[in-house]
Amino acid sequence: MAPPGKAPRWSLPALLAILVLAAVLYSWNLSGSSLNSFYSAAVLSGTQSWKAWFFGSLDAGNFLTVDKPPFALMVMGLSCRVFGYGTWQMMLPMVLVALATIWIVHASVKRVWGHGAATVAALVLALTPITVAINRDNNPDTLLVFLMAGGAALALRAVHNGKLLPLVGSAVCFGLAFNTKMLQGYIALPAVFAVYLYAAKPKLVKRVLNLLVAGLALAVSSFWWAAAVSLVPADDRPYIGGSTDGTAWDLIMGYNGLGRILGGEGNGGGGGGGGGGFSGTAGIGRLFNDVLGGQISWLIPFAAIALVGGLVLCGRAPRTDLARAALLMWGGWTALHYLTFAMAEGTMHPYYTTALAPGIAALCGGGGAMLLRAFRADRRWAWVLPAGLAITAVWAVVLLRRASGWNTWLWPTIAVVMALAVVGLLVFRSATGIRVRLLAASVVAAIVAAVAGPAAYAWSVPSGSGGGMGGGTNPTAGPSTGSGFGGGPGGGGGGGGRGGFGGGQMPGNMPQGGPNGQAGGQMPGGGGNAEVPNGQAPGGTREMGGGGMGGGASTELIAYLKKHQDGAKWLLAVTSSQSAAQLIVSSGEPVISMWGWSGSDKAMTLAKLKELVKNGELHYIQIGGGMGGGPGGGSSVSTEVTEWVQKNGTAVKESAYGGSDSSSSSDSSSSTSSLYRLDPSDVS
Repeated sequence: MAPPGKAPRWSLPALLAILVLAAVLYSWNLSGSSLNSFYSAAVLSGTQSWKAWFFGSLDAGNFLTVDKPPFALMVMGLSCRVFGYGTWQMMLPMVLVALATIWIVHASVKRVWGHGAATVAALVLALTPITVAINRDNNPDTLLVFLMAGGAALALRAVHNGKLLPLVGSAVCFGLAFNTKMLQGYIALPAVFAVYLYAAKPKLVKRVLNLLVAGLALAVSSFWWAAAVSLVPADDRPYIGGSTDGTAWDLIMGYNGLGRILGGEGNGGGGGGGGGGFSGTAGIGRLFNDVLGGQISWLIPFAAIALVGGLVLCGRAPRTDLARAALLMWGGWTALHYLTFAMAEGTMHPYYTTALAPGIAALCGGGGAMLLRAFRADRRWAWVLPAGLAITAVWAVVLLRRASGWNTWLWPTIAVVMALAVVGLLVFRSATGIRVRLLAASVVAAIVAAVAGPAAYAWSVPSGSGGGMGGGTNPTAGPSTGSGFGGGPGGGGGGGGRGGFGGGQMPGNMPQGGPNGQAGGQMPGGGGNAEVPNGQAPGGTREMGGGGMGGGASTELIAYLKKHQDGAKWLLAVTSSQSAAQLIVSSGEPVISMWGWSGSDKAMTLAKLKELVKNGELHYIQIGGGMGGGPGGGSSVSTEVTEWVQKNGTAVKESAYGGSDSSSSSDSSSSTSSLYRLDPSDVS
């Protein structure tokens, strides 16, 4: 297919309008949103310590890292170092790369199918509900999708012009995506390299050599961080969170690798329970279920029809045909992500599916344009486009009717508008002259009807009119329709007591004990929504506007710990990363997470604890009780640590930091407090 000619006058204004719409969706009332305190804490720590910035440490003392590679944290951390730490400062680069992703997809589709197809693709991507939800959050997926989309677009350019440089650039993008979310950044890579090998202009030997060079660039850009980490002695670096042995290589292959697909490695097991339960039971139809359907599936049927139809229309085109190459690349992107997310037995959050959005958008725009041309030019194809649009409308009605009582006027409106649009297409299919405008109006009406449902879900996020899983730890769009760990807006609730750490649960009313049934799962102060007490940032500055990055930890407790910190490097040690993160953001001080996010990390040992106490680097430790159950999932190491602390430490009564004791006995062992003071003299 020939590249587009001179741009019509409406093309640039349409793209700018879509970008403005997306900017509003991604940033409206952003300071009032709930960000993921886990990543907020790591970003804050990165602004306080360059070592923490490089390793992706949860705390500025560099005891433990988050369970992801640090590239997204590096980007947000640099922004906060330049502009100061706050919601907007953290989210600015994420909003910008989200808008850049739309531009990339628009440019890539335009190069193959023209301006109309590119505009549709940009609109579909901008209005994908789960994409809107995650682009308002500080999870790394926004940057991940940007890098993968950039890699795919550069590879298509390499297919078109036969040059090596764009292919190397593509490999570097996927390597950086790997350093954003490890193996998830590689899901689309087989399709990208396979399409280059098949369709690029150079001879076969040259194509193979180019791919080998790109493979080298991929390896360097993927593994530089893990290699650098391995060169630092274990005693001089933080424990790599999510790993079983404190190394980045184990994190790559285990928790963030096969563990995501097969379960285990801290990822739960089986799609119907454990970590996988966030998105319902694993299976080929998972992305159409009650949890994920309204987030991503609206246009998957049409994208599939457009892909198959487009490939058939390419027929016996030359091997280097750009339209077929683009269909194969974006179709492979979509199929690989679909199968991975549908069949994954490990942890599967709904927002992972935002990675499908660029592929769906490109297929709807490009494949849809091919179906429209075939619809007008060939009677044999006169039924395909209307059928695809009708199926899209029917599925939209099904999804909207699942949301009982939510915008009940919308599904009948979509049905009527799409029916009229299909009739208009059939009546004016062969129109000429002035009647072509009626055909164009029918096409526009069909597009509006197709994106109306996703748009309503998307707008529910910044407007607060939805009721999804909520919170920065599991953002979704639209109303709550699934069983999963869904719950109402904001997830779990329950503020903490005045002197304690709170009794709120994980988002979505997850049972106590965390995502894998392990101890240490509860969040302090309620549901994991990272809100700064009194709208203040660490240090008392009012940067957040009441917005969403901090913790629900008791201000009285934090004040007590700071007053009695006595020069210690860490303010406190707690059992889980959820608890530590909120305390870090609330206090602005390093806090140790002893056993990581899932409670299975082996970061703290009794020998290490004794060393920290003996050196005066840590005085206070929280075990059991208010922070969400016993540490470390009841492992022998955590039991040993707990018993030693209880035997040698001094229990701090809750009344010391604003709470109330359940016993008036002067014997500290009778106090219900699980906060202990440890001094060098306590180490034998």
